[in-house]
Amino acid sequence: MKKVISGNYAAAYAAKHARVEVVAAYPITPQTSIIEKISEFIANGEVENLQYVPVESEHSAMAACIGASATGARAFTATSAQGLALMHEMLHWASGARLPIVMVDVNRAMAPPWSVWDDQTDSLAQRDTGWLQFYAENNQEVYDGVLMAFKIAEHKKVNLPVMVIESAFILSHTYDVVDMPPQEEIDEFLPPREPLYTLTDFDNPIAVGALGTPSDYYEFRYKIAKAMENAKEVIKEVGKEFGERFGRDYSKMIEFYKTEDADFVFMGMGSLMGTVKEAVDLLRKEGYKVGAAKVRWFRPFPREELYELAKNVQGIAVLDRNFSFGQEGILFNEAKGVLYNTDAKPVMKNYIVGLGGRDFTVKDVKVIADNMKAIIEKGELDREIEWYGLKR
Repeated sequence: MKKVISGNYAAAYAAKHARVEVVAAYPITPQTSIIEKISEFIANGEVENLQYVPVESEHSAMAACIGASATGARAFTATSAQGLALMHEMLHWASGARLPIVMVDVNRAMAPPWSVWDDQTDSLAQRDTGWLQFYAENNQEVYDGVLMAFKIAEHKKVNLPVMVIESAFILSHTYDVVDMPPQEEIDEFLPPREPLYTLTDFDNPIAVGALGTPSDYYEFRYKIAKAMENAKEVIKEVGKEFGERFGRDYSKMIEFYKTEDADFVFMGMGSLMGTVKEAVDLLRKEGYKVGAAKVRWFRPFPREELYELAKNVQGIAVLDRNFSFGQEGILFNEAKGVLYNTDAKPVMKNYIVGLGGRDFTVKDVKVIADNMKAIIEKGELDREIEWYGLKR
């Protein structure tokens, strides 16, 4: 079945088709229509065994999801920006308790100044909370990402929460064709959750979030770290299975576009990579040997795939729709750290683009291409971070 729907509705339909059992959320622009649509499903009798929990804040929304997941239910929520920031404490609780909650974050710039437009800083500010992070380029990837997220999160080798991330307005409120498989095929791909432990197993009582000694705490953190590494294998397996069943392959944590013979590539995450791909096609016609590397999974970070790419290109232009004050773009910092002290030595340049929803166009990519080409030909790295399009 194909529907012309927004990215937010794609997320809502995916939650419905995943047979989510508990949804707890608080409204915030531009996320609100996800939960409104789920509420509509409930009111119309389109879903069975789905409990919606109205709460007074995003902090409480995540707390409710934690409680539901701890009892064995499949739990889902959605938020944006300040709402995600308010959840911060509870995000640590969710991962620390090893609960496979799935959340959609609609990327929105952090205030002040007050903004409702696209910016990746809200999700990337949560990178150390123990959540997996998947960045969607388009509405189809929002839908597919939610379905895969549940299967990955609930895998016995992972058992960690997953954040599926879409761009404010660029995806959340823009309509596109989304292909949704029949429910019975989704049920085969994503069977009911089989929790490793629950609070409702009275024959095997447990405590979640109890006090741990320093030595125990250390062991718990080590196991989360191992689960994150295990997630790479699971992501590839699930992505491959998804492709075999539904025709859209996600077996690569980085999607490579025309990189085979590229001199340099543009690397970034999310919806801006659609613009980059279009620019790559045009630049190729003009004689530029360029490609694109779309990072789908930021956590766990695809170190091995980035290394293989970096060995075969002269340069990487890292496009960050975010910034870590006092340092640089967050994706650039991560990529640079991966390649430090390896035999892969591409010229790397950081371009800060599109903060707060500022337009990022094909023309912008072409200007960056000329800049990268000049740097590579010169043979000297320009270490200045390029705040592209800054009003001076």
